Amino acid sequence: MMKERILTAPLIALALATTPVMPAQAGSFDGIDFGDDAGDFANDGECDDLRFTGEGMTETPLLPDDIFRDASDCRAAFGTGKITLAPLFIRLSGEAEIIWGDDTSDFARDGECDDLRFEGPGLTDTPLIAEDIGHDATDCRAAYKKGKITWRMGAISALLSDAVIA
Repeated sequence: MMKERILTAPLIALALATTPVMPAQAGSFDGIDFGDDAGDFANDGECDDLRFTGEGMTETPLLPDDIFRDASDCRAAFGTGKITLAPLFIRLSGEAEIIWGDDTSDFARDGECDDLRFEGPGLTDTPLIAEDIGHDATDCRAAYKKGKITWRMGAISALLSDAVIA
């Protein structure tokens, strides 16, 4: 069965609203990779990276291609406290601090991690989509514990797709 999913700001907001909030790293830039300014909406005064949340964010739909691609705007907004890391993207130092989320993805409990926050051979071979962030907890936690996935440390836009198979 083919299923098409469209990433919009309300969908991301819903995903983030259903996740417990952890304190963001408000005053620190340590450990945050803002990426580069290669996005289509870079340097427009608004952060367009869906890893962040707050009043410094754009009000237009958030696009997966802009993750790690609006560094100057996001760094400036973060530095002034207008944005923080979204709860699902906060990872401090270990497994216990990862917000795993729930199993509400269409692809949950299939033995493969479908969450684009991770990388490694325990991930699915199908395209990863933003809507599955934090919604394949059981599979991802198991793969993480077995060492088959690790926290992703770089850009993910090449992994995402506008139309996704189910």
